[in-house]
Amino acid sequence: MSEIQFEARGVRKAYGRTEALRGVSLTIGAGEVVAISGPSGSGKSTLLLALAGLIRPEAGEIAYDGARLDDLGEAHRTRLRRRQFGVVLQFGQLVPELTAAQNVALPLLLERHDRAAARRLALGQLERFGALDLADALPGELSGGEAQRVAAARALVTGPRVIFADEPTGALDTVGGEHLLKTLLGAARDNDATVVMVTHDNRVAARADREIFLRDGVIA
Repeated sequence: MSEIQFEARGVRKAYGRTEALRGVSLTIGAGEVVAISGPSGSGKSTLLLALAGLIRPEAGEIAYDGARLDDLGEAHRTRLRRRQFGVVLQFGQLVPELTAAQNVALPLLLERHDRAAARRLALGQLERFGALDLADALPGELSGGEAQRVAAARALVTGPRVIFADEPTGALDTVGGEHLLKTLLGAARDNDATVVMVTHDNRVAARADREIFLRDGVIA
């Protein structure tokens, strides 16, 4: 494996009485493509959210580039996600008041990039995902698959070091899903980026360098 980028040790997370993660430990190398798979309710999405710094584990440690990610304050973790992480959540999670192009440009604008330059980069990413014709559409006007393509474009617009994707092809048909996955993985290779993706699709998992299978909150 290449240099370790993420290391999780004994990570636990519960929602009420339900233990989503029960002491997960793993390492992910820089530039590696990792698929997290398993049955519904196995803790896949919770593990991805914890690695991306979107939720804090209740026990255990998560290190990114050798530093404790779970110890960082919310403002620091937010900056990290804006600058180094690209995240594609299920169902797109787009800002409803913004057009597709504005959604894609948003991470750049939050980092005070020039507005015209941010729009050019956003349109370039939309074109990459075959969604340029959606640039001026609002999220409420998009299908689930269209919203997912816009979300993928937004995740890549900053040229992130790590791409997190939760069921990135779930809302797309076979052809659309294959195009999104090919584009996502191609962009990652171009930037030597790490990819961590949750999937229940064996065809998606087969494209990864390594598959981590979860069952009942532990690595099986």
